[in-house]
Amino acid sequence: MKTLIIIPAYNEQDNILNTLADIRMNCPDMDYVVINDCSRDDTERLLRENGERFVSLPCNLGIGGGVQTGYKYAREHGYDIAIQFDGDGQHEAKYLHDLVAPIASGRADIAIGSRFIRKEGFQSTGLRRAGIGFLSRLIRLICGVRVLDVTSGMRAVNRRFIEQYAREYAQDYPEPEAIVAAALKGARIEEVPVQMRERQGGSSSINPLRSVYYMIKVSLALILARFTS
Repeated sequence: MKTLIIIPAYNEQDNILNTLADIRMNCPDMDYVVINDCSRDDTERLLRENGERFVSLPCNLGIGGGVQTGYKYAREHGYDIAIQFDGDGQHEAKYLHDLVAPIASGRADIAIGSRFIRKEGFQSTGLRRAGIGFLSRLIRLICGVRVLDVTSGMRAVNRRFIEQYAREYAQDYPEPEAIVAAALKGARIEEVPVQMRERQGGSSSINPLRSVYYMIKVSLALILARFTS
């Protein structure tokens, strides 16, 4: 099946070329596109000089807007499967064939790479794990779907949800909201065990204060989605 890897990137000059090398080595049968979210560092220069396939946004849209741009690209180019894959070096491309297997077999509409099934590799900080566990329980309460790694940015979708996410995708911290939106539309969602690494360079945009904001905002957005669907 024709598969596209969507790689959102913002100020990832330290990581992006290694991320793409990992993909080429492990998934030579898959296409990829980097969505450069108006990076202020040398991300775009490195992509251009190395002849990589990328789309540069004219202004910073955030992770949701970047990923949605990738889904629009996948829709317009006729891909059967689209994979989200972070550009910061945390994800490992060797798991991508396992990730798409439930979709390629027709068993699932969405597959999420989960670090919490086998509990191997980097497990995030204790504070973030607590927050993820809370959101997991909230999502199960809202729509009856059990997903352990609800904030995982490593996920794959079939053509139906390429179309859906190209039309509408949460813009701010979108991963949990995308699960609820899909579940409320009857998506078959499956988790696939993967390992993740710590960020390989640069810095995360989520600090402890933003984590509190994230929890409040996402929780309210999930509840609102349930009652407005």
